[in-house]
Amino acid sequence: MAQNKRAVSDQINLVGEGTTFEGTLHAENDVRTSGHIVGTIRVEGRAIIAESGSVDGEVVATNADVAGRVQGEVRVSECLVLKSTARIEGDIHTKRLVVEEGALFTGSCSMEEIGASKDAEAASDTAPGQKKSTPTGEKSEDRGASSASKKDKTKSAS
Repeated sequence: MAQNKRAVSDQINLVGEGTTFEGTLHAENDVRTSGHIVGTIRVEGRAIIAESGSVDGEVVATNADVAGRVQGEVRVSECLVLKSTARIEGDIHTKRLVVEEGALFTGSCSMEEIGASKDAEAASDTAPGQKKSTPTGEKSEDRGASSASKKDKTKSAS
């Protein structure tokens, strides 16, 4: 039975080129689309939108690589990679963002842990008069990454 479980975890679900899928696609493993999805993708693994792939709807995944087009909200709890051919029209929410030169997105980008509450953030604050350490530094780096992404976007549009 352990071998069966392992085989399933290595599985990649595929929506092939020339295929249109409408509705909610939920998968416990990776999903790769070279076709067109209209609706919501919910992936507990990696969502891969190939260069010929497109999504009109919401993408929710643990990790995602986008080389194609997404029109809708993208929520990635770990790392979102925008390949040079990526085109996103919609808001991005992710913990980490990697943007290759040439990638474009229109919308806002929020970089924080998905599901992180403001109460948890407030609990990490230090008492008045004490210096803040790591949490402030981490936020600065995140802001820097967002700014760099916007610069790449601006350069690509020129």
